[in-house]
Amino acid sequence: MTGFGSGHQSRDGRDIVLELKSVNHRYLDLNFRLPKPLIFAEDPLRQWIRESAVKRGHLEVTIVYRNARADARIITLDRELLELTARETREAAGALNMSSPTLYELIKLSDALTVTQADEDADEVLALLQETFREALAALQIMREREGKALQADLTANLQAVKFAAEQIAAIAPAVPQEYRERLQTRLNEWNADIADPVRIAQEVALLADKCAIDEELSRLQSHFLQFEACFAQDGETGRRMDFLLQEMNREINTIGSKASHAEITRCVVDMKSVLEKLREQVQNVE
Repeated sequence: MTGFGSGHQSRDGRDIVLELKSVNHRYLDLNFRLPKPLIFAEDPLRQWIRESAVKRGHLEVTIVYRNARADARIITLDRELLELTARETREAAGALNMSSPTLYELIKLSDALTVTQADEDADEVLALLQETFREALAALQIMREREGKALQADLTANLQAVKFAAEQIAAIAPAVPQEYRERLQTRLNEWNADIADPVRIAQEVALLADKCAIDEELSRLQSHFLQFEACFAQDGETGRRMDFLLQEMNREINTIGSKASHAEITRCVVDMKSVLEKLREQVQNVE
């Protein structure tokens, strides 16, 4: 399910901006974009996400971090290198009758001064980061819940379309053997088979009726419909259950299609499979 949320917290010279961006994915797939000083925060972030309501989707976590504290950097001066550079440049300046370089020029020339990032206080940073994460997660969930309501409406509408097609099939199915009997009798009349054995005709019709019987498949479909609709009212993870139910619906519809010997039933099966594919795509967004 798609969504976006951001959080921003500042304390004691530390400033953190955290963004959560989710797009549809069948499983929970995490991608982190962390500044180098906060690499240690990836494992805690993974744990916080797993403990949250986000169970599916490709989730991208982006952090922008700034530490303006006085102890955030370590300055190191290589005095030996600086003295050596100064001695050599003074000798060269005297030989060339030029002025000696300034201290700034010596430092820049020798690279004797280095500034490195100090190690972060992990406990302080993680405490601030967790507050920022919770703020971003709350905003993300608001957007995902809004989309979830729209998604439920679409799922319900598509499920109703499948149910309507199943009802059409259920209404047509009882007439299939009688239509077969009529077609068989018409064909026999065309062949001038006036003395066809009525018992034999009845046997043929009974065999076809048994072969194309779809009562069990329709009954199981109705059960799957009820279970699918019940998922809307359940808390927790329902996406995988809905995905499984759609697989079972597809199985029953395929069986009905293979047994069908009626053009209208075949049309309904094609319509059901088309809508079912839409449902399967939509369910990938449900947690």
